[in-house]
Amino acid sequence: MSGHFKTLVSSISIAIIAQAAVAQDLTIAVDVADLEPVLRQASLVATVLSTEDAPLAQDLIAAARADYQRIIAGLYSEGYYGGTVSIRVDGREAASIAPLDAPETVGAISIEVNAGQRFTFGQVSIAPLADGTVLPDGFATGQTARSGDVKAAVAAAVAAWRAEGHAKAAPTSQQITARHSEAELNVAVGIDAGPQVSFGPLTVSGNEDVRTDAITRIVGYRQGTVFSPDEAEKLADRLRRTGAFSSVAVIEGDTLIGTALPIELQVSEKLPRRLGYGVEMSTVDGLTLSGYWMHRNMLGGAQRLRVDGIVSGIAGETGGIDYGTTVTYAYPRPFSIDTEAVATLALEHEDEPDYKLDQLTGSVIVTRLFSDNRAIEGGIGFVTAESEDANGIREYTLLTLPMAGTVDRRDSTLNPKNGHYASLDLTPFVGFGDAGTGGRLYFDGRYYRSVGTDDNVTFALRGQLGSVMGVSIAEAPTDYLFYSGGGDSVRGEGYKSLGYTTGGQTTGGRSFAAISAETRIDVTPSIGMVGFVDAGFIGGGSVPFDDGEWQSGAGLGLRYNTGIGPIRLDLATPTSGDGAGQSINLYVGIGQAF
Repeated sequence: MSGHFKTLVSSISIAIIAQAAVAQDLTIAVDVADLEPVLRQASLVATVLSTEDAPLAQDLIAAARADYQRIIAGLYSEGYYGGTVSIRVDGREAASIAPLDAPETVGAISIEVNAGQRFTFGQVSIAPLADGTVLPDGFATGQTARSGDVKAAVAAAVAAWRAEGHAKAAPTSQQITARHSEAELNVAVGIDAGPQVSFGPLTVSGNEDVRTDAITRIVGYRQGTVFSPDEAEKLADRLRRTGAFSSVAVIEGDTLIGTALPIELQVSEKLPRRLGYGVEMSTVDGLTLSGYWMHRNMLGGAQRLRVDGIVSGIAGETGGIDYGTTVTYAYPRPFSIDTEAVATLALEHEDEPDYKLDQLTGSVIVTRLFSDNRAIEGGIGFVTAESEDANGIREYTLLTLPMAGTVDRRDSTLNPKNGHYASLDLTPFVGFGDAGTGGRLYFDGRYYRSVGTDDNVTFALRGQLGSVMGVSIAEAPTDYLFYSGGGDSVRGEGYKSLGYTTGGQTTGGRSFAAISAETRIDVTPSIGMVGFVDAGFIGGGSVPFDDGEWQSGAGLGLRYNTGIGPIRLDLATPTSGDGAGQSINLYVGIGQAF
């Protein structure tokens, strides 16, 4: 199979050193320049030469023989159905070389392609179609006859039938005719929708420690309802969210039971116990060490028990050392599907420049997940604390009703490039002892947009607002008040360095606002650079931007991308007040700053 070339439009050579010091060269030549990258991507020979240091001759011969079909498929993908292909190994046509008669060495391999005419679609038909089926725009008369558009159109037709409960919908006939004289491709595909089916009997396999009855309770399987591929995938999602399984697969039965489709959940469990740790460092805030122990299946029902510990402010310049421990117990599906109950008990000690605080907190919160990126939660909690600040020593107890809503449409948690995130927390509280009754509101919004080649430039924006309502500063719970400064608000300024000052005494403020903007540039796949500016406001009243003070900082950062997220190194300096530009603070952690 060879073609006559009047003009060599494109060629590429890949050279490596092979065994016995024989150079192995690949040349791809095609008479349509735009096709060269496509065919190179399709070529198995090109893949072998680029991934193996010294491929064996017999492997190269096998790859060359396989490339006839792969190159033809590459031509079809771009609408060329009359092309010819010649693949020569040291001058011999690869198809004529027997697999067991490969030479000991291979020097030059050449692939020559004459693409021929580019075809367009002539008459196209897929039938019958479910109501509302949307076929690809490219699958239409007069459009370039790419083979991928045919596959996509068939897949769309089948998916539409499955969405209406026809789980066994499949193509049953196809007639594809290439009319070379008109350079047209006629396509006619028949679809057998099959009967509308319901979810049939459910079986669970692969579980060892997580009980089968717990799995079926968590997924909320509804036998007898009309089959839906989206509902089938939700079964797997509900199990994945528990964290107890390394893999979950929904297997549809091959044979219907009447009009019922048997479903099997195949699971693989994670190791039940896990240890983790974290390290963050700032030249002003000091060193933070954290760690946790977790059991993913405490009582055989995918319940999670987690114990966290943290020590911060080590060798810092912002008060003494803070420490705390938290115990969390999560119970999947306490009520309806897509709910989770979490009980938390925490003991904390904070030693900050403006206050000292020892407190015990507890809560029981139920989360309801509406989709993969929307959730609300609410519950009941308590706080009992002793604090020392500008208002003296206070002892108080709170009854709290924490509630929150979250929308998370980021494409990544640790390294987002596109999307947005928003959370709103509201905590009404009733105070006893030296605390009043009121509420705390906190909002956090983030937006990400990437541009450029492979989205290598990312613009990130974050805004925060907070308010303590219904109580004076003297009556407010100490850690419900707001401060600005540090890695989570204004880099360059010290941690909690800005509070509210009145009468020469500084405490936290009843209102808070912060804004951060970053430009992130991927220099290489592993290395990135960041420029950022932050600003924060603390006010004495409950309304932000009134009766308060601003601070700001700016800096540059370096990112090293790893499999678990980027390692972050930021250098920042204050840009407001008497200390503007007088110091540089270092922040190190894992994941982007926000």
